[in-house]
Amino acid sequence: MKVPSVLLLIPAYNEESRIEPVLREYARFFRAHYSGGFRIVVILNGCVDDTEGVVRRVAADFNEISWRVFPGRIGKGGALIEGLKLWPEADLIGYVDADGATAPPAFLDLVRRSGEADCVIGSRWLPGAVLHVLQSSQRRFFSRAFHALVELLFQMHMADTQCGAKVMRREAVEKVHDALTIADMSFDINLLYALKRAGFKILEVPTEWTDKMGSKVNLSKASLAWFLSVVRLRLVYSPFYRWLAPLRPLELWLYRKLGSPPPLSRREGRQAQPTADASSTATH
Repeated sequence: MKVPSVLLLIPAYNEESRIEPVLREYARFFRAHYSGGFRIVVILNGCVDDTEGVVRRVAADFNEISWRVFPGRIGKGGALIEGLKLWPEADLIGYVDADGATAPPAFLDLVRRSGEADCVIGSRWLPGAVLHVLQSSQRRFFSRAFHALVELLFQMHMADTQCGAKVMRREAVEKVHDALTIADMSFDINLLYALKRAGFKILEVPTEWTDKMGSKVNLSKASLAWFLSVVRLRLVYSPFYRWLAPLRPLELWLYRKLGSPPPLSRREGRQAQPTADASSTATH
């Protein structure tokens, strides 16, 4: 049986101090433990530090690694929407956060279980999950409150929609990509709900996870933006959305005031282009 090829996306915003060990660990681990094709594409969005230089340096040692650069702040969701356009290039497409909270063995566990579902997601809140470093009490409160809102609005019955470790089959990404428009941290809700509506099976499994210090997220402002995004997403799938067109300028103003990237239109998602694109072919 053919071992599926894997494309791992890592969205990055000003990660010069954290991303190098993550890239090296992933490249070394998959060289040693995975016989299928494996690539990492770092999606840099709005970086003003030397993240690109760090990625270039690591890529010189590992030809599995490439990168795409977007000069504007398109957000984690925007970066993943762009990265997922590469779906024709692998059998499985996944993503993890740039801080290394998901270690390579935990991501490989999702890959190995990809035969069980169209999308496999890691969960920090299912029995069996291993949390090496817990979130602060404030982050846990915001996380659980956000989860309660998501469950109320979307009824997806998942314990952890926000864990930054997911793997999808190519055909699932192809089917739902046009429905992905949320550019901020609520992107995961957009993705999972689009998959559910399209009839794809999602498997949630306990994962191994380590909270990392140095988060750039202002929880007070970000939580308001995430609330706005999930309510907006719920309205998109309601008969009332077309009546809300006059409020779009107010919506854009709110996102800008909150320092969060606004949702993309489908046209914007298709037309966005990186300013730099480095490609390489995996050795496996």
